[in-house]
Amino acid sequence: MKTAVLILALLAPASSMLAADAKAGGAAYDKSCKNCHGAAGTPNATMAKMFPTMGDLSSAKVQAVSDAELKKVITDGKGKMPASKTLTVPPDDVVAFIRTLKK
Repeated sequence: MKTAVLILALLAPASSMLAADAKAGGAAYDKSCKNCHGAAGTPNATMAKMFPTMGDLSSAKVQAVSDAELKKVITDGKGKMPASKTLTVPPDDVVAFIRTLKK
């Protein structure tokens, strides 16, 4: 039993190092996503008129989407949203930032 606790204690710091970086994701979001999706995840008025199906990233509906699906939309695009080819961070970081937008 003590061995299992020791192993978990040793693995905890390693897993946190692998965690996505929401702060870095926020910086990438500001550069690549904010113009359309808005600073708080709510589409800006012009984009909302042009693309009425664009979701509010802070909404319960979008927040319920899996991390894997959000990552796929970021990397592959969806509908009229093009794939994000200019990200300077892993898409997981942007997903972590999107999770901070939850209402």
